Amino acid sequence: MSLNFDFYATLVVIVLVLLLGFFITNKIKFLKDYNIPEPVVGGGIASIVILLIYSFGDISIKFDNSFKDPLMLTFFASIGLLADFSSLKKGGKKLIIFLFVISGLLITQNIIGIGVASAMGQNPLIGLLGGSITMSGGHGTGAAWASEFIKAPYFFTPATEVAIASATFGLIAGGIIGGPVARFLINKYSLKTNLEDNSSNEAILNFEEPQKEKLITPTSFIKSLALIGLCLLIGSYLSSWIKSSTGFTLPTFVYCLFVGVILRNTLSISKVHQVFDREVSVLGNVSLSLFLTFALMTVNLWELVSLALPILVILIFQVITMILYSIFITFKFCGKDYDAAVLAAGHCGFGLGATPTAMVNMQAVTNHYGPSHMAFIIVPLCGAFFIDIINALIINAFLYLPFFGH
Repeated sequence: MSLNFDFYATLVVIVLVLLLGFFITNKIKFLKDYNIPEPVVGGGIASIVILLIYSFGDISIKFDNSFKDPLMLTFFASIGLLADFSSLKKGGKKLIIFLFVISGLLITQNIIGIGVASAMGQNPLIGLLGGSITMSGGHGTGAAWASEFIKAPYFFTPATEVAIASATFGLIAGGIIGGPVARFLINKYSLKTNLEDNSSNEAILNFEEPQKEKLITPTSFIKSLALIGLCLLIGSYLSSWIKSSTGFTLPTFVYCLFVGVILRNTLSISKVHQVFDREVSVLGNVSLSLFLTFALMTVNLWELVSLALPILVILIFQVITMILYSIFITFKFCGKDYDAAVLAAGHCGFGLGATPTAMVNMQAVTNHYGPSHMAFIIVPLCGAFFIDIINALIINAFLYLPFFGH
């Protein structure tokens, strides 16, 4: 039996699940103390309930999927619209260091995945799919590469199932471990936010403090909504045009973010219009919370239940590696200060799942301990743009190893 929710019913369910996440997080001290994001709590509970209904009631619940992409693209467009060049310059040296740090993790994830798969006598493609393809790449990258591995010369037929299950596992794990890692580092080293360094950019602070009340007028809100719509329109068109013309593919959200950055700075330099950060941040935060809630509540947990032992072992190794890497590499090389602790939480988010998970991880930490201007400049750029390019190059390099007979 299949139970189908239309557009309106899906919207109601998403909002109720998110509100459930807020309610439970506020009531349970552990979740609050360890900075577990509300969308992860609500979406995780909903996915378990859906799994139980499917397992014991033989009822498959399907939601209207038309929400997912627009919400995700809106979030990334809002990040782009809040990224003025003067702020991006402040990332400076730490931005370059963080790029090297995340590149090191991509290589490490693939070495672990292929190594564990080979040690267990399994196809090394399982290890690659359980490596940077899905851990740092997420569902989109996983699905894209799986479609390639199904075809010649690989002919790995279960690639899609392995990719979806791995990305789902990583998405959940990334949302769970980020807050506790930051809490451990902050408490261990008695770290404090630098209020002086974190008070100069309202655009970034709007994402760090999503609960802060923001003044909004109908006219300015409509203008901000129009800017985001323009980012989605141009970004989607560019993605399709470049793919059909050159065969080069990048996720559509990368183009939307890039268009947002160009649009924000072009308008600012020309003094045609000043982007109203408050409205943009409200739209971005709402989209982020709803997207992550929907993504988690609609994951097929039965894919995880049916995972074979090898991929499960690989994923456990990846989670342990992410925890250790964020503590001993990310935190250390990014300065061993409060900003570095928040960066570590963000790295857990997109190192195992996706950039939206990284953002809610950091929001949960900064809501509790104070703002981190630098982290909210660096993570969206690296997690939403640079990592996809670097990951594609590294994956292609690994495919030329003798394991794969490329």
